[in-house]
Amino acid sequence: MDEPAGLRIERRNGLALFTIDRETRRNALDSATSAALDAAVEAAETDPAIRVLLLTAAGDKAFCSGMDLKEAAQSGAGNGLVPGRGFGGLTERRRRKPLIVAINGAAVAGGFEIMLAADIVIAAEHAIMGLPEIKRGMFAFAGGIQRLSRALPRAAALGLILTGETIDARRAWQLGLVTEVVPAAELMPRAFAIADLLLGYDPAMAARSKALHDFAAAAPIDESLGFGRAWGQETLQSAAVREGIGAYVEGRAADFDGSASSSRPVRSSPSIP
Repeated sequence: MDEPAGLRIERRNGLALFTIDRETRRNALDSATSAALDAAVEAAETDPAIRVLLLTAAGDKAFCSGMDLKEAAQSGAGNGLVPGRGFGGLTERRRRKPLIVAINGAAVAGGFEIMLAADIVIAAEHAIMGLPEIKRGMFAFAGGIQRLSRALPRAAALGLILTGETIDARRAWQLGLVTEVVPAAELMPRAFAIADLLLGYDPAMAARSKALHDFAAAAPIDESLGFGRAWGQETLQSAAVREGIGAYVEGRAADFDGSASSSRPVRSSPSIP
């Protein structure tokens, strides 16, 4: 992957690590960085060697403060929106691969919308989140309002949406918007540890788990149970299931990609509150 201005890209044994690198602009996404992030995610999604995506940002002040308002003042608002894929190419994108976000500071406006579109959210204790668009004469139409309406009760969601005020990471965790809150020094080690955990699993099963979760969140329960049953019956005949069960019986770690040693000890799973 090439590394464009405003975005650092690294590959680590099946992991694609993206770091927004516009610290002097509070990691706001201008149109170029938004397009670069979209292209990087697309490349990772279509690369069979990449199994997990991890997004974070430079510094400790901001994960992403949304669109670059200085650019918007010069050339108009909305340049960071990618048609059909949303802000940063993420808020409307349908992904197959797990996306972890490590929130190293303020995740507001479009940055909060990106966070809400992720699958696993690890936040530093000092991080804050919110949708201040209403303070700028806008509303959070790129996924923020839509996802909060599904994630929170009406009063909690509209309290964030209509006031534009922020909440801290601990409150976001209490509301179920954040997977885990850790001290700042532990943010990236914890994010990498979870990525490593996911890399040890069968990628097709991760993709199916994500797809079934997202389908069930919007479908009637009978329909989603039927969908899961049909898909599950097919899955039960897969090589991944045979390997997973065999590994359990033999007291070893499952080797879903054929690269691990059969004598490798089973590793314990870290708890995710």
